[in-house]
Amino acid sequence: MADWLYGAAIVAGGLAGAGVMYAGLRGRLARSKALFDISMLLHSTLRRGEQMDRIIRTARRVLPVEAASFMLLDHETGELIFEVAQGDKGDEVREIRLSPGEGIAGVVASTGQSVIVNDAARDSRWSERVSQATGFATRNLLTVPIINQGRVEGILQVINKRGRSGFTRKDRAWLEQVAKPMAVALENTRLYEQAEQSLTALNTTTAIKERLESELQIAGGIQMSFLPRTMPSSQEPYDICALLKSAKEVGGDFYNFYKVSNNLLFFTLGDVSDKGIPAALFMAVTLTLIKGKMTRDMTPGQLLRLVNEELASDNPPLFATIVCGVFNTETGEVVMSEGGHCPPYIVRAGGEVEPVKLRKSLPLAAMQDVDYHDIAVQLEHGDRLVVYTDGITEAENAAQELYSGERLREFLAMTPGMSSAEVIDALLMHVFMFAGDAPQSDDIAVLSLMRK
Repeated sequence: MADWLYGAAIVAGGLAGAGVMYAGLRGRLARSKALFDISMLLHSTLRRGEQMDRIIRTARRVLPVEAASFMLLDHETGELIFEVAQGDKGDEVREIRLSPGEGIAGVVASTGQSVIVNDAARDSRWSERVSQATGFATRNLLTVPIINQGRVEGILQVINKRGRSGFTRKDRAWLEQVAKPMAVALENTRLYEQAEQSLTALNTTTAIKERLESELQIAGGIQMSFLPRTMPSSQEPYDICALLKSAKEVGGDFYNFYKVSNNLLFFTLGDVSDKGIPAALFMAVTLTLIKGKMTRDMTPGQLLRLVNEELASDNPPLFATIVCGVFNTETGEVVMSEGGHCPPYIVRAGGEVEPVKLRKSLPLAAMQDVDYHDIAVQLEHGDRLVVYTDGITEAENAAQELYSGERLREFLAMTPGMSSAEVIDALLMHVFMFAGDAPQSDDIAVLSLMRK
């Protein structure tokens, strides 16, 4: 009988040992499966809060605790911020920020070393602020750092292990294994957030760019509406044509011409000291004032003085160089005045090119109380007057050479017999061929008036 009992005891002991081994194997399998599930969660979402919440829930299936939290370290302030808090008091915990070095979490964040505390009330490092704020009693806790490339990025903390036993070194080793993919998740979400921010910024910039392009197109259309829309009839005793080519969608060069009486043709051409929308607005105001103040009995010099007083009275940051004149279609006389502009040219019917020596004055809006002077010149039949902006003479090629006034004179000497439109088309082609691949750096305006 004794032998039988002894044998039964041996068998029972073996079965118990086998049970312990099986339970241990099952626990290791559960933890391995949890780690595998956590690695798969890294691809489930790239939003930090969602990722951390799912990882912690998976870990709690293996390590049963009453509460768990993920705290992100703010490297600028050193504070720990509750990003995820699971448990009965999770919502209240998420409103708390821990000061640098505060509590067990602060110690782990500063040292980068995991800490097991199985009697929180007796640990001098323990901070009761969270417990007092939430009413949650903490018996024991396990805290591990989340480290990425040697730097602590956050803290993983589990509180109140279920059952009578406290946290063990095996629990710590396993939770540290959980923290490793959390570090990868943090890096991935950081990169994702940066990509999202860059994409948002790009979309915002694109929307602004598209809106500006649309507004610039509208502004360009408005600017062109200030210019003459129809050319004079072929029955008129003169041939006039003008062209404006802005370096941007809108610019500051301008021109205009219209009859102020049956035999008087007014014309003007100018250049605002800027480009883009500010120059276009200044150009619009200048042309409006010119057209509103010009009368048949007024000389160009008198007109410029009036317009300048209006513009300069507001002390604007821009100014405009200008040439304007009145052509008598019966006599061929042209009375002109200028303000700081390039000298016009007269191309005689025989091909001679003469600069018009106007008496110099200041650009419009440069200062108040400026006198503008009238000079009269005579156009005979076949003679041509050419007025232009410095976008012609200062056009550069790839070698940074200027087109120059001398090249312009050489070109104009070849234009007798050509219409005004033909002269302007050929001049622009001549300038652009000279510039080659160099971009247009300034607005261009040119006006040609020929007496038939």
